[in-house]
Amino acid sequence: MPDPSFLFAQALSGLTAAMFLFLIAAGLSLIFGVLRVLNFSHGSFYMLGAYLAYQVVQWAATTPGRFWWATIGAALGIAALGGVVERLLLRHLYAKEELYQLLFTYALVLILGDVAKKLWGTGQLSVSRPPGLTGAVELFGTRLPYYNLFILLLGPAIALAFWIVLHRTRTGRFIRAAALDREMLGALGVNVTGLYTGVFVIGSFLAGLGGALVTPVKTIVPGMDVEIIVEAFIVVVIGGLGSFWGTFLGSIVYGQVLSFGILIFPRFSIFSVFALMAVVLIVRPWGLLGRPLR
Repeated sequence: MPDPSFLFAQALSGLTAAMFLFLIAAGLSLIFGVLRVLNFSHGSFYMLGAYLAYQVVQWAATTPGRFWWATIGAALGIAALGGVVERLLLRHLYAKEELYQLLFTYALVLILGDVAKKLWGTGQLSVSRPPGLTGAVELFGTRLPYYNLFILLLGPAIALAFWIVLHRTRTGRFIRAAALDREMLGALGVNVTGLYTGVFVIGSFLAGLGGALVTPVKTIVPGMDVEIIVEAFIVVVIGGLGSFWGTFLGSIVYGQVLSFGILIFPRFSIFSVFALMAVVLIVRPWGLLGRPLR
């Protein structure tokens, strides 16, 4: 039987990966839930967030707290990019068939991928962990890096903050109403067009934030956008498209299945995740916490 401390370490590893993935998948799920757009370029925003964070860290080499400034700057930069994309391009496709939206966001993946290669090359880049989070704490015989502990606390904090915004504020009620009936909300005098832009900006911000925060634990390379978007889609399918807490649950399930799948099926660990997704699609096609689309 495996040592309990080893199993605990695997569980923590899966939870850490889940919180990183939640940041990405939450934005993807939010955009789909309100705008009804499957944004393939969401992974590209994540990748650009990582590259922007790296670039700001290089520019601010001697500035105290440069990692945190880089993280905030990258997230805000990607949010601004998302606003431009939605306002100038994507909004013209809302009335079109879903295929046009998918083709447009896929074209963005190709364009932004080439832009990243042109600006930063194809080599591997990395960012050091911020001062103060370079050590580790011991929990039940397992050494947990301080940075991983920070991510484990940040994920639920962001989930709770967004839940409060969505369910306890006037703007949040508008967002939920837009997801149900855009035309009725517009007839009541709400600026639905501006609301859609705001939602896309928030989703892009989360993608950029996730990309910036992952830089101390993962190398920055071209193609990381494709890998993360596949994982994010699996998470939202498991949890339920458009369901915020479903995305949170799906991230945790994905992280744990992948982490322990490596122990049981070392060569086929990723198969366990796809097998779980297939089972969810068969038993509950709208996801664990999602609702059937009307």
